[in-house]
This record gives sequence, structure tokens and C-alpha cells, in this order.
Amino acid sequence: MWLPILALIVGFVALIWSADRFVSGAAATASNLNVSKVLIGLTVVSVGTSAPEILVALAAALEESSSLAIGNAIGSNIANVGLVLGVTAMVAPLPFAPGVLKLELPWLIAATLLALICLFDLWLGTFDGLVLLAGLWLVMHRLMRKQRGAAHGIRETLEEELEELPSMTTARALLWTAIGLAVLLAAAWILVWAATEIARLLGVSELVIGLTVVAVGTSLPELAATLSAALKGHPDIAIGNVVGSNILNILAVMAVPALVHPVGIEAHVLWRDFGMMAALTALLVLFAYAIGSRPTITRFEGSVMVLAWIGYMVLLYHQA
Repeated sequence: MWLPILALIVGFVALIWSADRFVSGAAATASNLNVSKVLIGLTVVSVGTSAPEILVALAAALEESSSLAIGNAIGSNIANVGLVLGVTAMVAPLPFAPGVLKLELPWLIAATLLALICLFDLWLGTFDGLVLLAGLWLVMHRLMRKQRGAAHGIRETLEEELEELPSMTTARALLWTAIGLAVLLAAAWILVWAATEIARLLGVSELVIGLTVVAVGTSLPELAATLSAALKGHPDIAIGNVVGSNILNILAVMAVPALVHPVGIEAHVLWRDFGMMAALTALLVLFAYAIGSRPTITRFEGSVMVLAWIGYMVLLYHQA
């Protein structure tokens, strides 16, 4: 039992470190090639920060553990809203940026509804994967068009976020990109092996391990980035990071098992797990668009999110 637990810890540490190296190297490479900062922010950085979930899903699907991959995608979204945004809001209230209210949040609602349609027949197949990827392309295309014509303040926020990434020569940036990607792949395989072994030894399903341990572990980069952004005085970036990550988890991460190893899901996955993800998304939308209130996640609302996440973890524990 100790070997899988040790491998799980090593996998998480390597995953977080390599994702950071990969994003820094890829963003620096794109910048050196004169790619616009808006394009880098919406593609390299946003996709790169979801690289842990994407590669864990790929490794799990190739090992025919698609339920682990699906649990990771749904569980990460639950953790991102309930744990990451909840804890961050309890530390510092989080106002919604205009760009999040007008662009990212409506797309998150649409992505959640699209995933519900794909999962409603309790089968995640190749066609569903292609539909989700088509949705991802549409979201990225529309967001890039909107951001290019966005107000100066929105573009300035993106540039401030990118300026925190280290500058490198092209050769060094390519080296770190390659190293980061290689370690990411290795860490994903280690993590999947450890998670499946722990599930087998504890006698619980791979889905539950994906929804809990793996989901929380792969959400740690979002927690660190969101807390850092809020404490540095960029709370608008904090919510945007989580909303963007959740969109990618639905449209990119969930598409991986659908395309690599299609799988059927049980009804309770749709109603209990996807339902919890949809409920927390609805709660986020309520806090954003509630009539007569300033669009801000307050400390009280953050505590409600955390308590909802804890309640869900307790439910999973008793049912497992």
C-alpha cells in the first residue's frame, strides 16, 4: 500500500512542476516567435494549465481506465469551484471581471449543457468526443475574436498575467518545453498506475478515486495560481483562470476518453457527480448575475462553496 501512495505523491509533485515548466517554455517560445500576447494567453497558457488533467485522462484512457479519466474531468471542475474559488474567496473576496461575465461564464454554461447532452444516454463515444472538440474549437475561436477587439483594460490584464512568466532565449524555451512535456507524460502514467492500484487495494471504483484524490491533485495548480492572483491584487484573473480551466476540462479533458477508449457510464455518475458539477456551476452563475448585488464572490459565499464541496466528499465517502 505504501508504494502506490508514494508513487501518487511523486506523481502529483512531478505533474505540478512539469506543467509550470511546460507553460513557461511554451509561452516564451511563442513570445519569441512574435505571437500576440492575447493568442498566447488564450491558447498556450490556458491549455497548458489544464495539461495535467489532459495527460492524466490520456494515460487513463490508454490503460482502459476511462472511468478514472471521466472522474478526473468532473471532479476537477467540482474542486475548482467548491474548493479553489471557495477557499480563495474566504481569503479575499473575488469580483467578477467584465470579460468573465460577458465571455467566459456564458461559454461555461454552454459547455456544461453540451456535456449533459453527450452524457445523457449514459455512453461517452467517439461522436461525443468529436462534438466536444468542435465545441472547444468554437469557444477558442470566438474568445480570440472577442479578445482581439476587446477593451484596452482586458488586453492589459492578459499582458500583466503573461509578464509574470520568465523570459528565455528560444533555445532554452524549447528545451524547457520538451522537458516539461516529457515529465508531464511520465508523471501522468505514474499517477494513473498509483490511483488504479489504490482503488484496487481499497476496493473502491476508479471513478471515485478520479473524483476525489486525482481531481484534487490535478486542481492544485489552479488553487496555487488563483490564490496567488488574488493575493497580488488581481482577483479578476483568479475567477477567469478557474472558469477557463473548467471549460477546458469539459471540452478537452472529457473528449480524450471518448476518442481513445469510449465507455459507458452508470446513471449515478450523471445525476450525482455531473449533477454536483452542474449545481456548483449554477451557484457560480447565481453569484455572478444575481439581481441587486455586486458581482462578487463574498467570504460568506466562498464558505458556502467550500461546505458544498465538503458535503459532496462526505457523500462519496459513505457511498464508496
